Amino acid sequence: MLKEKISAFIEMIRSIEGVAACALVSRDGIIAGRSFDRDLNEPWFGALSATILASAESVGSIIKMKSLQSVMIRAHDSSILVMGAGDNFLIVAIITDKADSEMVHTQMLAVAQKIGEAI
Repeated sequence: MLKEKISAFIEMIRSIEGVAACALVSRDGIIAGRSFDRDLNEPWFGALSATILASAESVGSIIKMKSLQSVMIRAHDSSILVMGAGDNFLIVAIITDKADSEMVHTQMLAVAQKIGEAI
């Protein structure tokens, strides 16, 4: 049942216009589900994605930010969005350079909230 839920969430994320690839990663860096068009070193990808968000949350805590929703890493032709999805998971998505990043963020936030409530 959990596997089906994770697959459904991956499909929800992939349906957001501008999302080229995505993964659902546990807070400790284990990839629970993914949709990527390329090979990747899953252990490293998961661990580094979790580290990025945890580090950003720590920095936010140090400077007394109330709630850190996400981290965006911008590149020339795409971006990586790492977003918390409840206490146990995070979403990592590759966003195309043509995407409306605010719209993608808003839609992913809604999915992240559903993930946090469901698993």
